[in-house]
Amino acid sequence: MKAAQINKYGGVDVIEINENAPKPSVSEGQILVAVHEASINPIDWKIRAGYLQGMNLPFPMTLGGDFSGVVIEVGGNVTNFKVGDAVYGQGGVLNEGSGSFAEFAAASVNKVAAKPKNLDFRQASSLPLTGVSALQALEGHINLSKGQKILIHGGAGGIGTIAIQIAKALGAYAVTTVNGKDIDYVKSLGADETIDYKNNDFERKLKDFDAVFDTVGGDTTDKSFKVLKKGGTLVSMVREPSPELAEKYGITAIRQGTDSNPERLSRLSELVESGKIKAQIDKVFPLEQVREAFKHLEEGHPRGKVVLEIKKN
Repeated sequence: MKAAQINKYGGVDVIEINENAPKPSVSEGQILVAVHEASINPIDWKIRAGYLQGMNLPFPMTLGGDFSGVVIEVGGNVTNFKVGDAVYGQGGVLNEGSGSFAEFAAASVNKVAAKPKNLDFRQASSLPLTGVSALQALEGHINLSKGQKILIHGGAGGIGTIAIQIAKALGAYAVTTVNGKDIDYVKSLGADETIDYKNNDFERKLKDFDAVFDTVGGDTTDKSFKVLKKGGTLVSMVREPSPELAEKYGITAIRQGTDSNPERLSRLSELVESGKIKAQIDKVFPLEQVREAFKHLEEGHPRGKVVLEIKKN
């Protein structure tokens, strides 16, 4: 099979297209999927660059986590999927999978759900990590409810675009920080208020917020404490929030590690099928142009997700 793999850590140049990679075998609790589309997340370039090399991941390593496709084989003790099912989820090496940037991928049934019925494979492939990340933060950690105010950092990015839509579906007042060129875009997603982070200090303009969802990190995380009311919640996807600042401001501060389990993926599908969430795709590349796709993600500041077309539809 064809797969995008690395044999060492580094920049985009270490990615190779292996035309003769072995098709993954399925173990107990796994399914084998013919991948139609896959999407790239920041964790994918961090793995490639060697940020997680202390985990002793195996080479050659097939990159990729998010995918959508069709089940072609089921492993032992798998009762909730059958051959021919259209699915989406996570199939990366960090999630008991074989890597999704390939024509076939083995995936754990604990990281997969039925594909939303109203989405094509391309749209579905863009959602697993970003959608579940936003859902886990807003419904799980924050318990966001109607009338509450939330600040979402990085509203034009992969996670931010979905977080805005979920916040509005829950009836919250959603404010987001973005580059000025993205203001109209995030307003089209439902953002009630936007702040151009290059020309404004959000911590001076906002106060008494119930929650902050941080997908940016750096100084933004620390500054976010200032906009929260006592008893508010800060969830960061990027760095561990300061325990000292959390205590000082009376805030619940959480560093989120996303768990794309079937329950959250099914809840995501529910929101998608009800029309409350629309997939946001910035650009699509064929698998053969995976290097260019990574470069676009890392340097191009995409709106929404960067997708790889694996199977020509």
